[in-house]
Amino acid sequence: MELIKKLEILADSAKYDASCSSSGSERTVNYGGIGAPTAAGCCHAFSADGRCISLLKVLFTNYCINDCKYCYNRVSNDIPRASFTPRELAELCIDFYRRNYIEGLFLSSGIIKSPDYTAELLLKTLKILRFEYGFNGYIHVKGIPGASDALLREMGFLADRMSVNIELPSESGLKLLAPQKTRESVLAPMKLIRNTITEIKDASLTTKRKLHFVPAGQSTQMIIGATNDSDRHILSLTEALYNKYSLKRVFFSAYIPVGNHPALPKDVSPPLLREHRLYQADWLLRFYGFHADEILGEGESFDPLLDPKSNWAMKNLHLFPVEINTAPYEMLLRVPGIGVVCAKRIVVARRAATLDFEDLKKLRVVLKRAAYFITCKGKYMYPSLKMGHKFIYDSLVQGSAMLPSVQKAQQLSFFDGFDFLIPPIAERITAASGQF
Repeated sequence: MELIKKLEILADSAKYDASCSSSGSERTVNYGGIGAPTAAGCCHAFSADGRCISLLKVLFTNYCINDCKYCYNRVSNDIPRASFTPRELAELCIDFYRRNYIEGLFLSSGIIKSPDYTAELLLKTLKILRFEYGFNGYIHVKGIPGASDALLREMGFLADRMSVNIELPSESGLKLLAPQKTRESVLAPMKLIRNTITEIKDASLTTKRKLHFVPAGQSTQMIIGATNDSDRHILSLTEALYNKYSLKRVFFSAYIPVGNHPALPKDVSPPLLREHRLYQADWLLRFYGFHADEILGEGESFDPLLDPKSNWAMKNLHLFPVEINTAPYEMLLRVPGIGVVCAKRIVVARRAATLDFEDLKKLRVVLKRAAYFITCKGKYMYPSLKMGHKFIYDSLVQGSAMLPSVQKAQQLSFFDGFDFLIPPIAERITAASGQF
């Protein structure tokens, strides 16, 4: 098979893997080589089908001995198959780099013959790139569950980031849809990577030589919507993974129907809105000091009309309003419309002067959301309004339309005047999420 045909097949097969983000590392480069990982990360552009443009995002092979029912590349699926050799893939990557097509490599693989055999092929590819071509660029490689610790460790010293996909949020889901995989086989490589990162950091403190083991950290991915796991369970699992395995990112991938197993959802659109809400909640976990059980209580799901932070604020109106000039930083972070950067700006600015709403506008606070939850000098932005639960909820859903003297901003559209073509919001939400 021609190399370009292999690339077409294996790049297309890789588009279902969402664990690809802008992230570089501080790994020491070899002088005289080519490329650099750069801490600012690779600049990415994403095509309509989800492929990453500036990384060569590809599978080593889409042959696989596993029969995961949710996976496009499962052994029972009748699709075109292909496999690179380590030399072919390394040369392809270097050729694309020299043509300025890519900044680095995102390498995943189906499991061919055995986990160890597959890991050895990936490792050989990385060795050719790093040692023969002197490639210093960013490399993200998938850790193969079931591969030996020695192989995974050696891969980690050559890669900038490694990821081990947890795939489904529950062990029962794995038993039903991916019987060849176990929870232990997925978590064991995560534990190894975490422990080795800690070990190398500790060793670097006592030696002059600076060692690097997956300097950009490890990540994982969960498929959302293939099983009946609740939003709260998924978010709690995400928090546990961050706390226990020190992950850099947990990625969520809306399930795309690619199989006909009786347990899989039939004829549904990918739950894109649900995926979006999970990413918003993930941000709250990582940067805003929230815990999973605060964002979603027992039996609760995400509100399709409100982002998780606004939804939390609506459930805790007894904590608001907060006075912008005295509230602690941790509480400012919980105000809808105030992000991490704005909260820091407020803390610095109020040391010099008492802030009012005009000052907050200059600090880029989103007042169309924040106005319902804050006061300046003890007063609301619009004192005449009755800040009841229903009023605030409706106002948040409708943007700034409820506030006096504020025009609601609308996105320009090619379809102005053709409203009959646009379905009602309830239908749009259903189409976007497949569930809500």
